[in-house]
Amino acid sequence: MTGRIAPRLLLAGIGFAVVTLALDQASKFYIFDILRLPERGPIELLPILDLSFVWNHGISLGLFQQGSAFGRWGLVVLELAAVVFIFAWMSRTRSLFTAVALGFIAGGALGNAIDRALFGAVLDFLHLHAGTLRWLDFPYIFNVADAGISLGVVILVLESLLVKAHPHAGALEPGGDSG
Repeated sequence: MTGRIAPRLLLAGIGFAVVTLALDQASKFYIFDILRLPERGPIELLPILDLSFVWNHGISLGLFQQGSAFGRWGLVVLELAAVVFIFAWMSRTRSLFTAVALGFIAGGALGNAIDRALFGAVLDFLHLHAGTLRWLDFPYIFNVADAGISLGVVILVLESLLVKAHPHAGALEPGGDSG
């Protein structure tokens, strides 16, 4: 039964991917077209969180900045290949936690791939910083897609640690209801 697809788990993962993608694209539409943040400028939400508009031509933390069409489309292809791999993994998982985590990651990757394909860069707008302590300031500007990817990775790491401590944590019991 190892290779058997658990439809409920796959649907759960796909559901989380769709919700993550929808929230990401809706938030970017609101920031860019409704709030018009590029024209308006930064908005302080909390002492450690602002709305600030930037185009990210790279990946997380601005790494691997791409200035050419080849680089842009290379990242789009890489993101889409990652999503295909994630859905293949999701179709074989026997763990709800893994399915949900992979859904967050896939939805985030698709959201950023859409931005990159349409605009040549990813729209980032959530600016997390260290308040007024500018000497400690490590600005991190991200979006809902990035948050989904990060949350998915955290869930995968936590699940892997829990499974080592409790071998059946998060996994369906053998012979149990797998959908």
